[in-house]
Formats: sequence, C-alpha cells, structure tokens
Amino acid sequence: MRELTGKEVAESVYTDIRTTLSDMIDRGGRMPSLAVILVGDDPASQAYVGSKQRMCEKLGYSHNDIRMPADTTQDLLMEKIHALNADDSVDGILVQLPLPSHLDESEAITSIDPEKDVDGLHPVNLGRLVREEETLYSCTPYGIYQMLNYYEIPIRSQHVVVVGRSTLMGKPMALLLAQKGIDATVTICHSRTKNLGEITSQADILIAAIGRPHMITSDMVKDGAVVIDVGINRVDDPSSSKGYRLTGDVDFAGVSGKASAITPVPRGVGVMTIAMLMKNTLLASQRRQGL
Repeated sequence: MRELTGKEVAESVYTDIRTTLSDMIDRGGRMPSLAVILVGDDPASQAYVGSKQRMCEKLGYSHNDIRMPADTTQDLLMEKIHALNADDSVDGILVQLPLPSHLDESEAITSIDPEKDVDGLHPVNLGRLVREEETLYSCTPYGIYQMLNYYEIPIRSQHVVVVGRSTLMGKPMALLLAQKGIDATVTICHSRTKNLGEITSQADILIAAIGRPHMITSDMVKDGAVVIDVGINRVDDPSSSKGYRLTGDVDFAGVSGKASAITPVPRGVGVMTIAMLMKNTLLASQRRQGL
C-alpha cells in the first residue's frame, strides 16, 4: 500500500510556478496579486487565510488580506468585491468560505470577475468546465488530478466513484475526470444513494468528499483500489492537547489494508488546495498581463 502525501506533489507545483515567475519577470511582467476577503473570526478560516498569505510571501506574490467584521452587511461585502474587480493591480479574488449565515455566499461568488475567480467557483468557470474549455479549475479537484498524475495512477478508462456532490468538490471533480483526454468513467454518489457500498466497491479510484468521519469503511472498498480522502473532520480526542484530532471521511486503519494507495488525513489532499490556488492565481495573472 502506497501512502499518497500531498507535500511532495505540492513542492513540484511550486517548483513549476517559480520557473514560470522567473520567465514572467524576464519578459517585463509583474508578480501575481491575490486578494482574500475574510468575514468574521472563524478560527479554521483564519488558519486557512494565514496559510495562503504565508505561501504568497514565499512565492513573492502580492497579497491583500482583507478582514471584515462578522456583522458586515451584504451591501458592504459586494462593495468590496466590486472594488477589487475594478482594481487592475489585483489578479485573483477569493472570498473565504463559509461566510456568516446572514450573508449570501452565492451572490458573493457570482459577483467576482470570472477572470479573477481563482477558487474556480463562478458559474462562468464552472460552465467552461462543463464545455471542456480553458478555465480556472476548482482548487481541490484540480489538486487531486495533479496528485493522480504525479503518482502515475492510471485514470483513463478507470471507474471513478465520487462520494459527494458539492459544487465546491464533488461535481467539478466528476466533470474534470470525465473530460475528453482524461477519459475516466465517473459515478457520483451522495448521502441518499441506495446501496452505497455496492457502488463504491466497484471503484478503481474512490474519492470521498462527503464530510462524515470514517463513513467509508473497508467493506465498501475493493481490493487494490486507489482511495482519495478529501474529508477533514474534527472529532473529540481527550488525549490530544487541543481536545480534538483531525480525521477523514475514510476509516484509514481499515481501508489501508485493502487499498493499493491511499491519502492520509492530514498530510494528504489539503496542501494541494493551496498549491492549486497559487497556480490559478499565476494563470489569472498571466492572462491579464498577456504573458
């Protein structure tokens, strides 16, 4: 059984980014610029934003970290997004999700300029994905695709089962892997799928993104399958100094005995999401600068 960690793959992405950045500067371009909007003080969101800022600093990107109070109105949020859309120095805009419950996430995402939508969630970019046109891909699905390629895991003609149907992960993952030239056969399942285990046990590649700790057990996985665990769940753990630990949607201990390859949680898919955000920001900057 191979353990597919994300750090090695992410470093290869960053190496490619640095090479491209050097070429851009040599050609008279400027460094990419990312603006991140954080509304409220959710600890997990603050940690994610901090990780993105640190990676921007490592790569030399310009980073604008915009923090807004939890009681920010929809109008004020829209005003900030529209200002960033109009700012020619900004290449990428990301609204950190989830937003406070009184704010409309869909309106916020839809209001971002699609050419600056480095999260790949705007309807225009999702539509381009459906049409198999050049686009800014959703970061986590894009990162998983990069992992499969890096570890030379065959995708063409393989049966991929995606457990989860979110717009953030499940749907764009399925659309990406079903594209011509990638050529997977994809099944989407969800929490209401009948006989879920019967379907997942047919998968050559099983991608779990349903947000339920240890939902995928060994009896749901066929021998030799590749298992990608996207879940990041907090579970109580009195033995931990934090009082909790992170675990995935897959029962790692049970499934690792049957899988030919599996991603751990943490140290798996998570680091790839930030890597692909940096790649998307670079692509957006290249297009806007004509480089």
